[in-house]
Amino acid sequence: MEVIENTGLERALERAEVVAERAKALLDEAGIAYKLDEWLTVKRYCERFNIKDTQLVTNWIRRGVIPPENVKEIKELNGLKLIKAAPYKNF
Repeated sequence: MEVIENTGLERALERAEVVAERAKALLDEAGIAYKLDEWLTVKRYCERFNIKDTQLVTNWIRRGVIPPENVKEIKELNGLKLIKAAPYKNF
């Protein structure tokens, strides 16, 4: 059972990586410069700050824990969100 879950997780992570690369390409084409070490996808944010569940970060965005000025939504990529790379909660 664990192998199936890991395979699904790995596929989801691969898809997220592809989306992140598409986001960077679209931003470059549009002449918008977001440094990807300062602005992270939700997945990358979780990796950097050791958060296990992306839904937690999504909830922070919705509830305003992460200030709106620190979230950029890229509508051309189905609403992909970039988050300013800063710790917003202490665990």
